[in-house]
Amino acid sequence: MNLIETFQNLVAQVPELVQPLIVALAGAVPFIEGEGAATIGIIGGIHPVIAAVAAIAGNFLCVLVLVLLSSGARNAVVTRNQERKARLAAADGTAGGVTVVEAEVDGESSRSAARKAKFRNALDRYGVPGVSLLGPLLLPTQFTATMLAATGVSKARVLFWQAIAIIGWTTILSVFIGSVVHAVS
Repeated sequence: MNLIETFQNLVAQVPELVQPLIVALAGAVPFIEGEGAATIGIIGGIHPVIAAVAAIAGNFLCVLVLVLLSSGARNAVVTRNQERKARLAAADGTAGGVTVVEAEVDGESSRSAARKAKFRNALDRYGVPGVSLLGPLLLPTQFTATMLAATGVSKARVLFWQAIAIIGWTTILSVFIGSVVHAVS
């Protein structure tokens, strides 16, 4: 049994009042996200609006936590690297310490570097709005938001555009699935 079937069975087994919480929980799972969670809820018999709102809330809360964590981690790394550069420059008496820090960054794998370069090119080309709105077609919003925050984009900007993307994609799919379920029944 896969994760989607597990959530569908769980929605069918719990009391009606708890069903939106299961949908919200499903919305927090990468690759299921708001769109998949709303679909699970609608097929499980929850009203489409309730399923969509629960899915959006679950997906956004997960993205919020990840953005706050990755932004904090980025700030810690940047601060540590700046302190290290300052210590090396002070000990050396020159700016030669910069190459040591840069060499550590360049030690990453070529595959990882290629992925980062691809993301950076998309970010440069489409900006935060484009990456946020088009990102769900390729990657879960959790991954996109984390990468945006890790590159230094402000938390508020990432969260704003991720909220727009989550609300938009979940609404579109909820209307479609709700229409199909209504037409079939």
